[in-house]
Amino acid sequence: MTRTVAQKMGVRPGARAHLVAAPPDAVVAMELPALVVAEELTGAFDYLHLFVTRQEEMRARFGGLRDHLGDGGVLWVSWPKGGRLGTDLTIKEVIAIGYDLGMVESTCLRVDETWTALKFTRPKPGKTYRNSYGTLPGQGG
Repeated sequence: MTRTVAQKMGVRPGARAHLVAAPPDAVVAMELPALVVAEELTGAFDYLHLFVTRQEEMRARFGGLRDHLGDGGVLWVSWPKGGRLGTDLTIKEVIAIGYDLGMVESTCLRVDETWTALKFTRPKPGKTYRNSYGTLPGQGG
């Protein structure tokens, strides 16, 4: 049985969710389960998803989303693959921005023909993260 994009992302039914600038086609492609979707960014969330095409936009929105991530929650960032939609984002920039803003990446997957997604979580206390694209604040180079 083929898993849906949402299942690969680990999005669970009933999760408290907030999506930012999600294109309708991408939402359909993810096949999200029934979620508690909040229109306002208030309180803690299990699943946050930011769709962006520009580095400045990611930097502007990522921290606010991160600050509303509940314990064990995940923040997915999606950007257009292969320079589509005039994006200036690649996986390198997405990882670097995430690290600059205190989050670490793990899973990367395809949402649809246009969008890629990368999962970010909070770093585990005491663990050193090494990534050639970014450095967490306070972990040096």
